[in-house]
Amino acid sequence: MSKMSGGQAAVAALQAEQVRHVFGLIGSATMEMFDALYDASDIDFIGVHDERTGAHMADGYARASGAAGVILAGQNGPGATNLVTGLAQAYAAFSPVVSIAGALSSEHVYRDAFQEVDQQALFKPVTKKTWTVTQTARVPEMFREAFRTALAPRRGPVQLNLPRDVLSEVREFDDLQAPAQYRTQNLPPASADAIEQAAAMLRAAERPVIVTGGGIKNSGGHEDALALAEALNAPVVLAPGHGDAIPFEHRLNAGQMGPRGNVVASRLAQEADVILALGTRLGFNSTFYSYDNINPQADIIQVELEPTAIGRYFPVRLGIWADARAAARQLCAALEQLEAQAAVEAWTNAYLDERAAYLAARDADADGREQPIQPSGLYRELRAAMPRDAMITMDAGTLCLQATDALEYHSPPSLFTPLDFGLVGFSFACGLGVKLACPRRPVVSLMGDGGFGMTLSELSTAVDHGINTVTLVMNNRCWGAEKAYQRDFFGERYIGANISSPPFDKVAELYGACGYRVERLGEVGDALRAALDCGKPAVVDIQVDPAALYSFRRDSFKHRGG
Repeated sequence: MSKMSGGQAAVAALQAEQVRHVFGLIGSATMEMFDALYDASDIDFIGVHDERTGAHMADGYARASGAAGVILAGQNGPGATNLVTGLAQAYAAFSPVVSIAGALSSEHVYRDAFQEVDQQALFKPVTKKTWTVTQTARVPEMFREAFRTALAPRRGPVQLNLPRDVLSEVREFDDLQAPAQYRTQNLPPASADAIEQAAAMLRAAERPVIVTGGGIKNSGGHEDALALAEALNAPVVLAPGHGDAIPFEHRLNAGQMGPRGNVVASRLAQEADVILALGTRLGFNSTFYSYDNINPQADIIQVELEPTAIGRYFPVRLGIWADARAAARQLCAALEQLEAQAAVEAWTNAYLDERAAYLAARDADADGREQPIQPSGLYRELRAAMPRDAMITMDAGTLCLQATDALEYHSPPSLFTPLDFGLVGFSFACGLGVKLACPRRPVVSLMGDGGFGMTLSELSTAVDHGINTVTLVMNNRCWGAEKAYQRDFFGERYIGANISSPPFDKVAELYGACGYRVERLGEVGDALRAALDCGKPAVVDIQVDPAALYSFRRDSFKHRGG
């Protein structure tokens, strides 16, 4: 038995979970917890400037490490409301973030007290589960439940609200349990019957395609997926935002599919006769829920850990509830004696020729104008200069959406995007969390000038804690996606589209970081290499042509005849 305050018990629960980093913003509502963190030498507290960006850091940390990311909003009310966008982002990405916020003293609830807001209701739509702890004795229990829920399939964020009186009360606690005592350690494999049926369908296929997504990426299953692809001699198509699910250089990697992917991968999905959806929902970014992006005659085998995702958007011939990595290994064993088929060889050889021509043309046709810098030329320079082990984070927005399939990802995991939430202002903060999870790998964050302007105060966080990432600001002086829609569908009636910003390289220097400015295409590679080698957080302000815009969601404006 140990005598502790509720705040000390909360920190002891984090230590039992072997938490190494807590992102947060100090506040009076959780002072007992911060005071306990002062004595927790095994936990590094990363003080942030905004709870939203702190949540993005925890999200990036969780995705890169596979462990839970922890964000602590010290203040109830506004401190808690600032978390909502970050948790909604984590929820869309199935990212295991454990969010903690102070709450009113229990006796003040429903009295219109200072900074009162219904935090239980506030977080319910954007988390897997939300709790308000009502008794100090239950603090360890609620923390165990929070970590268990966040890390259980399908993963996602959770919220713990801790009232002031719960944190301040002192009482005796039993010794805390180890995580292995209250969390599952294994994921379910596919049944033998399901594997037999899937193997029979794949043996009969003439134009097989494997579509991989987060189920392979997040489980570290790229080697198993590639072994299966090689056994089948089948191309692998990647769900957008998961372009790092398998290494770029593998010959069977077709890249990302769908409206935001490339023409080669998209054609494969449109023409395949059997599609093995391996750990992917075949969701919005992959398909726009349309048979324009997937063959309506294809037999779909969908392997998903979340049973409600199976057949949700497209009818399946066979649905398999299982861990994608385990199922890939099982299928590979079942197909071990598979003989080469002429039809499959012709299909895959045609793909290989098309892929090689596409990649050659991507470099040859890139716009190499020195000024103004064009996106295709910028991405070609970045492909040449980016370290092979780089971990790349991105925002939403027209330039980042163009970049997602234009860059190359060699060492899974290495791509972190907003995915279906489409959030601007995510990339830089996410990159700080990714860097803390993988300190030996270079981290490069791409974003536009609008998104970086939202979050640049976290340069203080990066400098104060020595989190040395490189942020590439693709500065086109506008909200690019929306300006493209105004140009293409609203007669160039621009309103709110153009923005101004200070020179971000000089701002970085004022914060104590390194700053670089790029105005000519030939300067990109040298600036990136210098930023990676400077030994500090770095910002590269790249002047990109404001007219180089692309309308990604043309389907949304069909009514305007565009």
